[in-house]
Amino acid sequence: MQTQQGQRQQRQRGGFFLGMIVGLLIGLAMALAVALYVTKAPLPFIDKVPQRTADQDAAEAEHNKNWDPNAPLYGNNPAKPKPVPPAASEAVSTQAPEAASAPAPASAASAAPKAEKAADKAKAAEKAADKASGAASGARNPAAILSGEPVSSGGAADALTYYVQAGAYASSAEAEQQRAKLSMMGMEARVSEREVNGRTMYRVRLGPFSQKELADQTRVTLSGNGVESALVRVQK
Repeated sequence: MQTQQGQRQQRQRGGFFLGMIVGLLIGLAMALAVALYVTKAPLPFIDKVPQRTADQDAAEAEHNKNWDPNAPLYGNNPAKPKPVPPAASEAVSTQAPEAASAPAPASAASAAPKAEKAADKAKAAEKAADKASGAASGARNPAAILSGEPVSSGGAADALTYYVQAGAYASSAEAEQQRAKLSMMGMEARVSEREVNGRTMYRVRLGPFSQKELADQTRVTLSGNGVESALVRVQK
């Protein structure tokens, strides 16, 4: 009896292990079949997404190739200022003491009188504008004329706030570089973001100024240092 019971137990154990091995093999075969189906079956949603063609990419690249956000700042001067690379700006800052002791080249000496003449013309135009504004304010205040009080050109409140924009760039790095250049000139500028035609532009502005004369003086200083600028008026 004991021998028969031992044989039955051995058969049951052998059948259990055999069933477990067969089950594992069947599970592996099913997993392999599912993996092959997923990798080789076509994806139903990938063709529904609109794909950009190479012609569209080339057309957009050609359209953006010559686009310059600073075009309104050039005015009648067709020469466009070239952005200073970071390496060049670092070289200028490190070589500033040596350049101060070295004699100025002939080109810089010839360019200095031109900058002074431009500054003198701008100051003369500014004085003429001040006289005109003073005359206009006096004409608008007949009571002051009758009382004999002197006419003050700065008495009238200005309803506008003025900014001087020294550039608009497509990348924040270029805008920060221009701001650092103005900071080396002793001028405090700020970088602000604005979306123009679907693109984020980084504007470098000085201000705000409560009077137009102060903004014009800042523009004269920038022009004397070879920096193009534009006057921006904002309603208070």
